[in-house]
Formats: sequence, C-alpha cells, structure tokens
Amino acid sequence: MRNPIAPVRRRRPAAPERPRAELVLRLAVLLQAGLAPTPAWRYLAATDDADARAVIDAIDTGREDALPAAIRARGPTWEPLASAWALAITVGAPLADTLRAMAAALRETDDSRDEVRIALAEPAATARLMSWLPLVAVGLGFLLGFDPIGVMLATPVGITCGVAGIALMLGARAWTARLVRGAQPEEGVAGLVPELLAIALTGGVSLDRARTLVAQNAGAAADAETERLLTLSRDAGVPAAELLRAAAAMARHHARVAGRMRAASLSSRLLLPLGVCVLPAFLALGVAPMLLGIIGSTSLSL
Repeated sequence: MRNPIAPVRRRRPAAPERPRAELVLRLAVLLQAGLAPTPAWRYLAATDDADARAVIDAIDTGREDALPAAIRARGPTWEPLASAWALAITVGAPLADTLRAMAAALRETDDSRDEVRIALAEPAATARLMSWLPLVAVGLGFLLGFDPIGVMLATPVGITCGVAGIALMLGARAWTARLVRGAQPEEGVAGLVPELLAIALTGGVSLDRARTLVAQNAGAAADAETERLLTLSRDAGVPAAELLRAAAAMARHHARVAGRMRAASLSSRLLLPLGVCVLPAFLALGVAPMLLGIIGSTSLSL
C-alpha cells in the first residue's frame, strides 16, 4: 500500500508518441492482401501492438470518419497519418499505396530526427558538464585550504561575488538549454502538403478539389515551390503526382540537412554561455573568494 505521506515524485512529461513506420507498412501489406481497414487494425492490435490497440479502442462506429478520427485521437504527431488516410478514403486513392508512401515518409523523418539527436548528444552533454565548473572551483578552494563559502558570506564583496556567480551559473544553464532546444529537430513530416496533394490527384480529383481537400485535412496550403511544380505539370502536360512526390522527398532531404547543420553549429554556439557566464562564474565563486581570503589573512597578519 502506498504511503499517503510519501512525497510525490514529479515525472518529466513523456515525449509525444509518433506513428511507427513499421506499423504503417504492416497496415499497407494487410490492406494489399485484401483485408478491410478496421480488421487490419484489429489483427495488429491482437499482436499486442499498443498503438493499434489504442486506435481500435478509440474507434467510434457511429462516425463516418471513424478510423481517421481514432488515428487523430492519438495526438498531434499522428495528424499526418490521419490526414493521408482520410484524404485517400475521400478521393478513392489506393489506401495501401498511400500507406506505403506515408511509411517511407515517416521512416525518413525518424532517421533524420535520430541523426540530429545523436549529433546533439555530445555537445549538449559537454555544455551541461562545463556548467558545473564554478562549483568545482569552490571545491578546489577548500582543497587548497581556503574557505570560499565563509569568505563569500563574511564581506559585502564576498556576498556580491557569491550572488553574481550563482546568477551566472543559472543563466548559463538556461542559455545552454535554450540553444539545445533550438537545435532540436522540428516536429511533423517535411513535405507533407505535396505528398497529400499527390495522394489526392492519384484519386482522380481536379487540382482545385485537391487543394481544397488538402487544406481541410492538413490545415495548410501549398507553398510557392509546390505551386510552381503544379504550373510546370500543367504547362508540360505531365502528371503532377510524381513531381509532387519527388518534391516531398526533396523537402525531407533538405530538412535532414538543415537539422544536421544546426547540430554541427551548436558546438560553436555553446561557447557563448561558456565565455559569457561560466568562466565569469568560475572567477566569482572560485578565484575571487581565494583572493579575498589571502587579502584578509594578509591584513590580519599586519
């Protein structure tokens, strides 16, 4: 039985769960083999797949868009899959092919996100370790026979050094955390709008209808580059779907390169809080108290 007076530990919020590429690919295989959508989800749920089971539990059989709504209920990170599913059903595009395309997009997105996180791990860990350097200086002072904390509490100058050093340490940690957050990979699937437009056009709807449906499902309109591709397709008299899929793949490639560039530049940008905050805090908490202690002991001896 849980102790009612035991302190409650705060847990960090869990990272948002994303649709797994292998789950989407398995669905595509089951659908291509002739299963209907809902039974396909049920078969996956029966294999103890937590995501499939959650989707099955969220299905409202009274809604026409029961499956897309149940997928969307998994959270914002499942929106791309829900939008592609709903769009394919609306326009009559092959659902299995749609899911294969989404599985490829999700796999590329996950690979890109993993690459960026691996690249960020070392500089972020080094920055966090360096932020404790001022406290190491305090310990070094004790090892050398000084009392840095006593000195910082004994005089106004010492109190000023202590307050400034602690403030600089906290500022360095906050600054470092902000830089690391800014270098994290972006949420969502890059190139989603051209991918959805390709799905809609595969279903045989007009371009204007495809734009409307994508805006309704994804909540975003085609950007200038996508519109140029659509103009090229119309002027050249070639199908737009393949051009759009190529554009979506290129957008994911650019997102991966941009993420790796952010991670590569993080090492140099993390030198800013080190130079502006950590080193002055090292001086304020470690060097200055030792100097004040030496000056104080010298004046007493005189």
